[in-house]
Amino acid sequence: MVQVRAQQPVNTDGSINLEAWLDHILSVDPALERDSLRKACEFALEAERQAIDTQHIWAEGMSSFRTGLEIAEILADLKLDQESLVAAVLYRAVREGKAELEAVARQFGAQVAKLVEGVLRMAAISASLNPRESLVLGSQAQVDNLRKMLVAMIDDVRVALIKLAERTCAIRAVKNAPDEKRYRVAREVFDIYAPLAHRLGIGHIKWELEDLSFRYLQPEQYKQIAKLLHERRLDRERYINQVMQQLRDELTATGIEADISGRAKHIYSIWRKMQRKGLEFSQIYDVRAVRVLVPEVRDCYTALGIVHTLWRHIPKEFDDYIANPKENGYRSLHTAVIGPEGKVLEVQIRTQGMHEEAELGVCAHWLYKGTDVKSGSSHYEEKIAWLRQVLEWHEELGDIGGLAEQLRVDIEPDRVYVFTPDGHAIDLPNGATPLDFAYRVHTEIGHNCRGAKVNGRIVPLNYSLQTGEQVEIITGKHGAPSRDWLNPNLGYVSTSRARAKIIHWFKLQARDQNVIAGKNYLERELNRLALQGVDFDRLAEKCNLKNAEDLFAALGAGDLRLAHVVNAAQQLLEPERGFDQLELLPRRHAPTRVGGADEIQILGVGNLLTQMAGCCQPVPGDAIVGYITQGRGVSIHRQDCPSVLQLGEREPQRIIQVSWGQAPAKTYPVDIQIRAYDRSGLLRDVTQVLLNEKINVLAVNTQSDKSDNTANMRLTIEIPGMAALGRLLARIAQLPNIIEAKRSRAS
Repeated sequence: MVQVRAQQPVNTDGSINLEAWLDHILSVDPALERDSLRKACEFALEAERQAIDTQHIWAEGMSSFRTGLEIAEILADLKLDQESLVAAVLYRAVREGKAELEAVARQFGAQVAKLVEGVLRMAAISASLNPRESLVLGSQAQVDNLRKMLVAMIDDVRVALIKLAERTCAIRAVKNAPDEKRYRVAREVFDIYAPLAHRLGIGHIKWELEDLSFRYLQPEQYKQIAKLLHERRLDRERYINQVMQQLRDELTATGIEADISGRAKHIYSIWRKMQRKGLEFSQIYDVRAVRVLVPEVRDCYTALGIVHTLWRHIPKEFDDYIANPKENGYRSLHTAVIGPEGKVLEVQIRTQGMHEEAELGVCAHWLYKGTDVKSGSSHYEEKIAWLRQVLEWHEELGDIGGLAEQLRVDIEPDRVYVFTPDGHAIDLPNGATPLDFAYRVHTEIGHNCRGAKVNGRIVPLNYSLQTGEQVEIITGKHGAPSRDWLNPNLGYVSTSRARAKIIHWFKLQARDQNVIAGKNYLERELNRLALQGVDFDRLAEKCNLKNAEDLFAALGAGDLRLAHVVNAAQQLLEPERGFDQLELLPRRHAPTRVGGADEIQILGVGNLLTQMAGCCQPVPGDAIVGYITQGRGVSIHRQDCPSVLQLGEREPQRIIQVSWGQAPAKTYPVDIQIRAYDRSGLLRDVTQVLLNEKINVLAVNTQSDKSDNTANMRLTIEIPGMAALGRLLARIAQLPNIIEAKRSRAS
């Protein structure tokens, strides 16, 4: 049955008796500070009074102040710290706009404000859900993404517990709400928050959330089981009391002090068991259940012997989870017997410590009989394990805030979870952009993308998406991908899915169009990097193509990466330009035994005999593979080299994994020239880009031309390689008012 909350103490005029409420909270946890809690309560009450003429009531009659007290009561039962209870009292006032987060930070400290802000971020889940979609109707992938998003948002275990308590209050409060609202809240709680309580092992909160949400999601089934339970309630209570007294007398006679209670199986659990096993209500044996708590482990087995002496044990209905704990660490003895009057009775026997673990979240029912499914995300499981580890240490040491900070290290998200405009959750790799999102939703949306909004605000297409954001793609009627989207220096796409779809689109275009576009694309990049006077026919040969036209067509179609062609052009110019051409990427000679920072790594090991294959001439930055030769070490090929593909078919055992070593630590001075329309803050923005890219500046010269309101900037910088230079110039070119950013060469 669901838990019935205690009424808050009130004065004769119906207002909350704050001192009596504080007495109750401190009786639950004497370590809490009365004055700090009183200050938070008075702040929340005053915020509600000032907003009395606005939206001061939520959830059909519950005020934000009273709800805050109720959340704090739930957290006090979980033994949370002072900051958590203060944040709980204040949260609804901040969420409803009656109090500012900045005011909370000033009066109660940054840590309390951070907790409130964390719970506010999780509120995005509520706004995203479509009330007509539910787990019952089969939208499992959507629900699973929402669960992962929820866990990804949590960086402090107390945030999760405050949110669980707040949702418990929310579903309690919708008893008299319209059906649509009850369904929406119940669906959210059942699909998202009950599984979270389950994964954290907080049993009594999980049961209450499941029962109340089941009541509104499946009202007929709920009423049917509740009626059957009610009809048997008096008989069951009489029977349980009789069994408890008989067992208590026997244990006392043996010298065991035991705490015995009758446990009513909650309604959703009964319904779920009936559905899963195809049983009638009369076949659910553990509707009548007794739990025995004893001081020591040895007392558990003594009590078990007494139970089996008193009543006949049902074969195959005994589980020893003390000798053989469940995978999550759950420990208890479970047995079923034919009790008095020939009725089936379940008996659970455990120590007080085992019971606290099972009820308060250290190891209860983790990955066992859950309403959620196992996730394939390693980060999701790591985060759940981290949250549970904090709870376990809190049980032992009591400092949940400090422990969460210590355990936060080394847990970085591998996915981000964002919302579509209609509330569907989409998972993407960390670092994904709006273009990645567009191509994930639909290929045509990606092709026609012309802009993006995140949380209603226009953002660049290379903006890095964050978990919990809502993304809207702005499309054109007859759009087409831009070749700049394939330039890694510009950062427009980070997923292979989006890149492959863009490349495929260009492959479908006519060869003549690809030749023209590829030539313009390459000339623009070479001009920006001051790589002038390149013989395109020789460059095509270096890239293993017949002529310049094939080179341009391959670039235009996306078959050839721009970075590879630029690297080849830089190496082609090197012998002709002598010391004029900086050796941005060191050349490699074959055969050689390489060593040092830029060595080839073979299966993770360096300093081995290698040679660069003459057929494809790989350069640093290319995807490469190794072929074991006879007497000449390992031959290094590009992964798309036709020769190595043929060798791999004939002798796959001689193909091995290789990689480029670390980039050389040496840097090179380079002059760059920037032309822009003059404006306030121009130099500051440019230097900020240099700072972000970790580029050292040796000299800066700026001149303004008042006649056309332009500014010319010449900078001498230190860079580690050509890729870094291309990325830097691309970042600067994206700044407002920039006309041109390119490499400058002394005459």
